[in-house]
Amino acid sequence: MSTCAFTGHRLLPEDFDKNLLEEKIEGLIQGGANEFLCGMAVGFDLLCAEIVLKLKRKHDLKLVACIPCESQSAYYSQADKIRYDKILAACNEKIVLAPLYYNGCMQKRDRYMVERADVVFCYLTQKTGGTYYTVNYAKSSEVKIVYF
Repeated sequence: MSTCAFTGHRLLPEDFDKNLLEEKIEGLIQGGANEFLCGMAVGFDLLCAEIVLKLKRKHDLKLVACIPCESQSAYYSQADKIRYDKILAACNEKIVLAPLYYNGCMQKRDRYMVERADVVFCYLTQKTGGTYYTVNYAKSSEVKIVYF
């Protein structure tokens, strides 16, 4: 079993290629990944989770929601809350790292995923923020990184 963690930006460009993303995730599966850790953030995370759920129809895959705090989706738009809840209901496992939000809980979630991953699949276009932090943590932990 090979475990892949997703990390990417919340805001995706209008021309973001979802079909190419699906091809890349399919490539990870062909390379041996069959367990996927998702931080459940809006943007790249939720999109990757939806693709994994689609690909579960033809592959034996496990999707794990790694939730930083119970109230993670409290400030999501209504549409994103619906997506979040639908994905969460379809996950094989739900791991909540803290009952309440606190400063640093997102980074704790990111470290949790990296420490359990064989590979980190990322969409990184900025040298700031949570994705940048997670990719640097993966580098320092000598975890393989695959860039989208």
